[in-house]
Amino acid sequence: MKYILTIFLCSGFIGNAQQKAAEKNIYIAMDKTASILSEKSKANSISIGVVKNGKTYTRHYGEIDKGKDNTATNNTVFEVASITKLFTGLLASQAVLEGKLNLDDDIRKHITGSYPNLEYNGTPITIKDLVSFKTGFDKDLPDTAELRKNRNDSSYLAFKKIDESYNRKQFFEDLKTIKLDTLPGTKFKYSNGSLNLTAHILENVYHKSYEELLKENILSKLQMNSTGINLNPYIALANGYNLKGVLMPSISDNLWGAAGRLKSTLGDLTKFINYELNTKNKIVKESQRNLLNSPTTWNGYFWDYIEVDQNGQNCWKHGGAFGTQNMLIIYPERQLGISIIVNISDENTAEALGEAVIRLSNDLLAENKTKSGIYGYKLTDDNVVFVYEHDKNLDPNLIKSVSIAGSFDKWNPNDKDFQMIQKNKNTFELIIPKSRFKKNETHLFKFVINKSGWIQAPINAINRESDGDNNLILKF
Repeated sequence: MKYILTIFLCSGFIGNAQQKAAEKNIYIAMDKTASILSEKSKANSISIGVVKNGKTYTRHYGEIDKGKDNTATNNTVFEVASITKLFTGLLASQAVLEGKLNLDDDIRKHITGSYPNLEYNGTPITIKDLVSFKTGFDKDLPDTAELRKNRNDSSYLAFKKIDESYNRKQFFEDLKTIKLDTLPGTKFKYSNGSLNLTAHILENVYHKSYEELLKENILSKLQMNSTGINLNPYIALANGYNLKGVLMPSISDNLWGAAGRLKSTLGDLTKFINYELNTKNKIVKESQRNLLNSPTTWNGYFWDYIEVDQNGQNCWKHGGAFGTQNMLIIYPERQLGISIIVNISDENTAEALGEAVIRLSNDLLAENKTKSGIYGYKLTDDNVVFVYEHDKNLDPNLIKSVSIAGSFDKWNPNDKDFQMIQKNKNTFELIIPKSRFKKNETHLFKFVINKSGWIQAPINAINRESDGDNNLILKF
C-alpha cells in the first residue's frame, strides 16, 4: 500500500510539473508574438488572450498612452468594431434554430415595407445569402465606396461625419435604391448594411430591440458584464491612435450597431471565445456551418472566412475601428482560440495582426506533430507518390479536396493534374511520374485543403525548408 501511494504521489507531481511547463510555454509564445507585433505594428498597447483546452491565458504589453505607464488590464474597455458581427450572427443562428427564420426565406418576408428591387431576375435574396455576405447588393449602406477609393490621413473625419448623420430613415430609403449586380448566393461582398438589415429582421421576428436580444441571449448568459453597445457613460474607452500618433475618435452609429458598435474587454472576449469553442452548442455549431456548401472557404454567419487546414476548421474575424484593431480566431477541433487587440489602426495593421495570430497559433499547436523523416511523398522506381494523411482526431467530412501546389505547377491549387485521390477517410494520394519533374533540381510544394487551407510543413520533417515559407522539399 505504501508503494502504491508513493507511485500515486510521484505521478501527481510529474503531471503537475508537466502542466506548469506547458503553461509557461504558452506565455513564452505570447511574449514572443507581442514583441514581433509591437515592432511591426508600432502599437502602444497590445493585449493577447488565449483559450486552450478550457483554460484562459491573458497578457498585456506596453501602455495605452505613451509616457503614461497605463498598461491595459483584463477590464480595459476597447472598441471591438466588426467583432460585433459575430454576435449578430449568433442571434441569427438562434432565430433559425428556433424556427423564427428559415434559411431559405426571402428576406423581404421579414422586412417592413415593399422592396421589389431586392431580387435578381426573379430570384430573391434568402436569409442564408444575407448572413453569408452574398446578397448581390451593388453598394453598402451607407455607401462609402468613393471615400474608400481615395483614403488619406484625414479620411476618418469624413467616415465619422457620415456615421454621425446617417439614420434608420435614410437606411430604408437607400435600401429601395439597391440594385442586385449578381445572382444572390454567388458572390462575396463585405457589407455593413447586411448586418443592420439582419438586426431589423431580428427585431421584427422577436418583437424586441436588437440591444435587448444581445443582452438576453449572449451577454447575460456568458456574464459578459463589461460588454455592450451603449455602456455606462462613466466607463472610459481605451484611447486609440493612428500610425502618426494622432488620437482617433470612437465609432458613431445611429442605426442598430449590429455591424460594429460593440465595446468589450479582453476578459469578456475570452469568455466569448470559450463559448465559440463549445462544439456541442447547437447555436455555435450552426453559426459556423457551411451554409452554401462551398468547396473552398465559407462564412457561416458573418465570419470573415472559415477554412480547413491541418488543424481542422478555423474561423477568422477582424475588427477595425478608427484607433483600435482586433483579430479573433478559433480552432474548435483543437480547442484553441485567440484574440489580439492593438490600440493602433492603420492600413497595415490588419496584416500585422494576421501574421501575429498565425505565428502564435503555430506555436501553440506545434504539439500536434507528425513522425519525423521524409514527409509528404515516397519514391518508387518510376513515380513520386504524394501522400497526405489528415489527423484522425479531426473531422474528415470537412475536406472537399486536397491538392498539391508547388514550384512545378506555379503554386496553383486548382491545377487539375495535381488533385489528390481519397484512399480512405483520412488519407489522400497522388501518383505522378518522375518524368514530370526535372532531375537534380529542388522542387518546393505544399498540400492545400479545399483550395484554400495551405498546410504548414511539420517542424520535424527533414525535407522542410529551414526559412522562407517553410515549404516541403522534393528532390531526387
